[in-house]
Amino acid sequence: MNKPKVAVVIVHWNRQSLLSQFLPSVTQSTYENLNIYIADNGSTDESVAYVKEHFPTVRIVELADNYGYAGGYNRALKFIEADYYVLLNNDIEVPSGWIEPVIDYLEKNETVAAAQPKMLDYLHKNKFEYAGASGGMMDFLGYAFCRGRLFDELEEDNGQYDSIQQVFWATGACLFIRSSAFHKAGGFDEHFFAHMEEIDLCWRLQLLGYQLAVIPQSHVFHLGGGTLSKMNAHKTFLNFRNNLIMLTKNLPISTLLWLIPLRSFLDLLSSIHFLFKGQFQYSAAIHKAHAGYFFKLKKWTGLRSKNTKPMNELTGLYHQSIVWQYFAKKKRSFDSLD
Repeated sequence: MNKPKVAVVIVHWNRQSLLSQFLPSVTQSTYENLNIYIADNGSTDESVAYVKEHFPTVRIVELADNYGYAGGYNRALKFIEADYYVLLNNDIEVPSGWIEPVIDYLEKNETVAAAQPKMLDYLHKNKFEYAGASGGMMDFLGYAFCRGRLFDELEEDNGQYDSIQQVFWATGACLFIRSSAFHKAGGFDEHFFAHMEEIDLCWRLQLLGYQLAVIPQSHVFHLGGGTLSKMNAHKTFLNFRNNLIMLTKNLPISTLLWLIPLRSFLDLLSSIHFLFKGQFQYSAAIHKAHAGYFFKLKKWTGLRSKNTKPMNELTGLYHQSIVWQYFAKKKRSFDSLD
């Protein structure tokens, strides 16, 4: 039986050292019908020349500028034909057989549009990694978290989340997705530039009737912070702004009327928290995020999905507040949540 065609696509900008460190493991993948691509976002270092010299079998899509994660993939995937795309960060190490378990599952489950492997920390390989852990969830207030990661709390991987599960979102750091579903959903929203655009895409896929899954029988090791470190004011701005945009795009108006004011109040508490910790740049980033959202509210409402649904009709929703569970009830692991 012929294996479906898979394209591993790595959006890259500068940081040639990451390619030399992590690309070798990708090229050693054992999947039979595989092509590997570097989608270069206008790098100004020697990245493209390095790949051409040291990895001649890796194909290169050269883009004219840095379009970010969302824009880079949208442009590159127009030139790549495959049954499945694997959107892979440039700071991920993979074992040789990492592709097969996920593709096998997707081939047997046609309603699942996208999936992720288990994400482990490259520097602490017995721990889950921040960006995705063992599958992405969402609470009813629109806060994203993972099996194995609540806020900044990373659990040890003891096999407790090794079951295949349908989830709310799959990580963009290592996203397996049907090419047909990606294009049907319209790809990534480039207004996000970076951060949360994969959650928005997964949300829109659910609205189209698809499902998402985590396949822990495959695992990869993510360094993280290859582009923006976890503690970065610009990342804080993008996360807070993009979360509000995502909610506005995909939720019914009746939900937004109470949720946006409540989220604004909770975000204000977050900014006060940063102030008390002396982290003034992060507090300012939250206020900048709200300015970027409310001053352009007409623009964001113009992006709304045509077939919005209440969150309780979607898969992977946690019907309580993860903020309350974590900060008030001191829950520090996914399996301890009420």
